[in-house]
Amino acid sequence: MRAEILPALAEAFRQHGYEGASLSRITQATGLGKGSLYRLFPGGKDEMAACVLDAIDGWFESEIFAPLRQGEPPGEAVSAMFEAVERYFRSGQRVCLIGVLALGAGRDRFGAAVRSYFARWIEALAASLRRAGHGESASTALAEEVVAQIQGAIVLARALDDPALFTRRLATLRSRIATA
Repeated sequence: MRAEILPALAEAFRQHGYEGASLSRITQATGLGKGSLYRLFPGGKDEMAACVLDAIDGWFESEIFAPLRQGEPPGEAVSAMFEAVERYFRSGQRVCLIGVLALGAGRDRFGAAVRSYFARWIEALAASLRRAGHGESASTALAEEVVAQIQGAIVLARALDDPALFTRRLATLRSRIATA
């Protein structure tokens, strides 16, 4: 049952942030009463958010981080990363919950998970770039640039209500890596 409501919980946190996702908003999003929520998540909203973060982390680990670390040839692994990122963020129509938590007061509560997510993404992409022949520092710098621009593109696409901007930025980043 917990796993079934995690997507609804994630959307409540995406839409309202950790602070704004009140229990009444969470009950509305999940369709469950307060009692049911507390039976499933005795630790309350903190436990709900932690479970959502774990689910997101699991998806990114299996769909993006591990394939980048292990995928051969590296160019195909990087290309698959861009495809997975575009699907996950619904071509710029879905905000990054990890980014939402990184910017809000939830950052203090979930800082370790947020740092780990971004650090592992950069490390995995840099590893793939190194296997493709890029130097150590160049790989890390390019990986940081790509992850930062993906996150920025999500924010900008949402702010301008222009999801196509996200897709355009991903295409530009693909070209940037191909020509680096």
